[in-house]
This record gives sequence, structure tokens and C-alpha cells, in this order.
Amino acid sequence: MTAGPDHYIERPNLSHAWGAALRLVLARGEVAPLIVSVTGFDGNVPREDPSIRAALGATLEGLGLQSCDTVASTIFPHSLWNPAAPAQALFDRYMSILPKLRKASTKNRRGLYFERLIAGGPAGDVNQLAFIISERKRRKGVRRSALQLAVFDAARDHSMAAQLGFPCLQHVTAAPTAEGLCINAFYATQYVVERAYGNYLGICRLGRFLAHEFGMPLARMTCFTGILLPDQGISRRKLNAVTRAIDASAGSE
Repeated sequence: MTAGPDHYIERPNLSHAWGAALRLVLARGEVAPLIVSVTGFDGNVPREDPSIRAALGATLEGLGLQSCDTVASTIFPHSLWNPAAPAQALFDRYMSILPKLRKASTKNRRGLYFERLIAGGPAGDVNQLAFIISERKRRKGVRRSALQLAVFDAARDHSMAAQLGFPCLQHVTAAPTAEGLCINAFYATQYVVERAYGNYLGICRLGRFLAHEFGMPLARMTCFTGILLPDQGISRRKLNAVTRAIDASAGSE
């Protein structure tokens, strides 16, 4: 399916979806809003284009920015997850290293996304992810509107600070359908180069985890961004290798 001219992109490949989003921002500047949907998965793993991923990775490294995997791991700690173990094993393992994660980067000083996904619920059910997994398993007829995860906390996050940095991800919903699980994420803003690819990857990995727990395939990841932004200080020239990789792979879309 081709991209809409202004606000909607759908691709069966995560790299191609992100590449279309980058091209849109390079052509127009900020895009408000933008919906990006990824529909191609092999074993619940999103399809990617190795050439685009490698070019972006080299560019991020050259700019001293976090890798796609590092950004993705703030949403879902993929390297800590053992699909053969209970979900609680992941939660326990994550909490055991959380103090180190928070100290690993100044960008983590206000917390990490996965940290909030396994907290913030009501007394007795503070782990939001554990709650929606248990409710889905407990009764097949659970209302799908219950399968929501909140990240933004007005009590902590409404601030007059000129720049806050976290959380840009506001909300996640899991939507079981006849075709499989659709996972949806809402971002208030995000930078297209530094963050968007890693964010898409992280949401897909979170979707893979939930699809595994729900016992169904992952069918779609959709990311709604209120304002997709060009990155400050990253010129078009610095993106030449990335845009060449996107152009070279265009025929495979």
C-alpha cells in the first residue's frame, strides 16, 4: 500500500515505513500529525531492510547518538526476555538492573518507558503489563478497552520546563483482532532520526511480547505522532548515506 501524501504511511517493512517518514520530514519539515503503520512480521519480528538499518546505525554512531536498539530497549528490554519463561521473570530481571539503567544515561534520569509500563497501576495491580496479560488470560471476553497502558502521568509530567525529554510516548493500547494483535502507540512529539526508528522497533518488540502472552500473532504496529520533528543540528548532508540506502531499496517496496 502506498503512503498517503500528508499524514498516513503504511508499509510491510519497518525500515521502509521509517524511510517514508524521513522523506516526508525532509520535504516538508515537521509533520503534524503522522500515522505510521507496519504490517509485515516474520515470527512476530518486524521485517527490516538491512541496508537502511546499517546506514542509520552508522549515522547515529557518527553523531554520538543512541543506537536504534538502545532506544528500542527503553520501551521493551528485548535482550532480557526469555519467551520460554513466565512474564514475571522478565519483570523481576528488569527491576533488578533498573538502578544501573537509570544511571547509564542522563536521558534516563526521569525514568524509562518500560519502567512505567510495569508500574503506575492501582494499589494491588501496580504492574500495568501484568494486569492486562492476566485479564486477557483470565477471561476471553475481557473488554478490549481494558488493554491500555499509560505512560504520561500528569502529576509528575506537567511541567513548565523549556525541555523535558521524557515522556514523549504517552499511551499504548493492545487490540486483539481476528487477524492477530494490533499494538498502537501515541507520541506527543518525536524526532525522526534520533528516535523514530528505535521507537517503532521498541513498540513492535513490545507487541511481540504481548502477542506471545496472548497466544496470537502480531498483525500490526501503528504509531500516532502528534508532531514528527526534524532533528536539530542534523543536516541533510549528514543523512546522505541514509537517504541513498532508502532510494536504493525503493524498488523493493
